[in-house]
Amino acid sequence: GVSDEQIVCINLEDMDHADLLNDRSLHDYVRSRLLGDRWTYVFIDEVQNCADYERAVSSLFLRKKTDIYLTGSNAHLLSGELATKLSGRFVEIKMLPFSFSEFSEAVEVSDPHERFGLYMNMGGFPYAAGLIDQSPAHGQYLEGIYNTVLVKDVLMRKTIGDSALLKSVVRFLADNAGNPVSAKKIADTLSSFGRPTHSSTVDHILSALTDAYLFYKVNRFDVKGKLHLKTECKYYICDTGLRNMILGTQGRDIGRQIENIVYLELIRRGYIVSIGKAGRSAEIDFIAVRDKNTEYFQVSASVLDETTLQREIRPFDQIEDHYPKYLLTLDKYESDHEGIRQKNLVTWLLEE
Repeated sequence: GVSDEQIVCINLEDMDHADLLNDRSLHDYVRSRLLGDRWTYVFIDEVQNCADYERAVSSLFLRKKTDIYLTGSNAHLLSGELATKLSGRFVEIKMLPFSFSEFSEAVEVSDPHERFGLYMNMGGFPYAAGLIDQSPAHGQYLEGIYNTVLVKDVLMRKTIGDSALLKSVVRFLADNAGNPVSAKKIADTLSSFGRPTHSSTVDHILSALTDAYLFYKVNRFDVKGKLHLKTECKYYICDTGLRNMILGTQGRDIGRQIENIVYLELIRRGYIVSIGKAGRSAEIDFIAVRDKNTEYFQVSASVLDETTLQREIRPFDQIEDHYPKYLLTLDKYESDHEGIRQKNLVTWLLEE
């Protein structure tokens, strides 16, 4: 087994470790705890709070029988100089809120469709699963997460001075999950509602929100031209419960909710995801690539109406390859439309 002295745990948000917030002090402290002849396991939480932590970590990686684990809430935690120095010697694990499958294991509700309704409304943050019958506490929990991310990971770290503007951009993105947006479109919309701003300011905020993993940016891919496009990207929020908290009753749009859930599930399963441009106006919700294989997804709350069904499957006609094509819906029946597999979303979420 592993003895207690082989484990070093440092939380850089804890005042007990306030003297370790520069590279030299952090390095020297950890090195003093290394055992030399036995493996030492070092866990550093919120490592980005340490100034120039990259130098301390890269030096510690040189020590024999040292296993280092870093956690942080920043997309650039392992970028730049540190990633170059540690190339090939680290594994990055990106964390997400619970999947629907994980949420299902945490709640005692037998019917999967009832569970999914709870998941859509409450989201997947772990503690939320224990607050099913405690609406005020659940709302306070999500609000606490939201405010912590905005203040600590966006306002302070990215030096954004206008908190009201930041919240307006967040609300716009949450309300437009699954809609094509741009910094200019957001700036123009906010300006028209009496909050004048510039697209460059909005662009800075968008970068800060994606760096903090509050939102994910998804670019478009031209299916016919085989080109990645830089315009009209989409943003999806990290958790649908958080979206509901931000928007209140406006967040109950099932179509956008389930599209957001499918996107998160695809990246959770290791896919690289793009939005598909198919022809002049047609769109494929998601092009998902994993291990050099491609899958195409359309997402709709229901296709019981024939017009809706045809609208959803028509964009697939623009695809010339024979990779799998899926139509995910909340309808409880499954079908096949000339090679396009219609699957129940709840079933699909529980499959892998």
